[in-house]
Amino acid sequence: MITKLLGRGACILALPLAALSAQGRPSTDIWTATLDGRGVPRVGRALNLTNRTGYDNQPSFTTDGGAILYTAIEGDGPSDIWRMDLKTLVRANVTNTAIESEYSATATPDGTNFSTIRVEGDSTQLLWRFPFSGGGAPSILIPKLKVGYHVWASDVTLGLFVLGSPATLQIADARTGTAEVVARDIGRALQKVPGRPAISYAQNGTDGAWITEFNVVTRQSTPIAKAPARADYHVWTSGGVLLTASGSRILAWVDGRWDVVADLAADGVRNISRLALSPTGDRLAFVAEDRLAP
Repeated sequence: MITKLLGRGACILALPLAALSAQGRPSTDIWTATLDGRGVPRVGRALNLTNRTGYDNQPSFTTDGGAILYTAIEGDGPSDIWRMDLKTLVRANVTNTAIESEYSATATPDGTNFSTIRVEGDSTQLLWRFPFSGGGAPSILIPKLKVGYHVWASDVTLGLFVLGSPATLQIADARTGTAEVVARDIGRALQKVPGRPAISYAQNGTDGAWITEFNVVTRQSTPIAKAPARADYHVWTSGGVLLTASGSRILAWVDGRWDVVADLAADGVRNISRLALSPTGDRLAFVAEDRLAP
């Protein structure tokens, strides 16, 4: 079991600001599976990487694909960022804060830092940049905005899910810290679109959520596919195939429809949520609920 400092944390990220009790936090694990194929991928057997009772969530790959960054919470303590080496499966604590909580760690494009949401003891919630090793102290990337989720669209451009009623998609410049609103009433999923200066997000509407592409150069939004039921997250393969998940199934957007490419129920997977893809496109990471008690 992961050990860490105890303390009083703030709310679970991007949920209502009232803090949740330890009993109210979901118990989730991080899983991984191999991907094979240049077109519609074949998904290998699923492996539970964390396999413990507690909150393990929000995986992302390092730029070399050799490790996963993720958020872990134990007991009533604040959340910390951990790193797991995918060859040795050795875990290491990256942030170890007694009061502040860190979420949604994402390697910066240059690979020397990671960006993360930090929630202070007074509930201040901002996007920070942390060095992986040495290289100076952590610093605030985007001041003033209450960021819930983020994605790097380029070396200097970020897509931000900013909390509010409704939540907004904002495009920010990491050099100046400035941002502009480009969409409203969006979902939590933000992804870089491969091969184009674009990100994708879920645009909520009266007929459900549509996975939508936003080009950060032209500032144009283009609907791509209506998300299936219970599919809140998506990811793009390196070949440009859109993947999502619902229940224990992985689905791919092929020829204008969603096709099931894998059902991981036999591996013990249930209620998949967050998705992440390695930079080389050969490995999928995802979050699923802990198994039901026998």
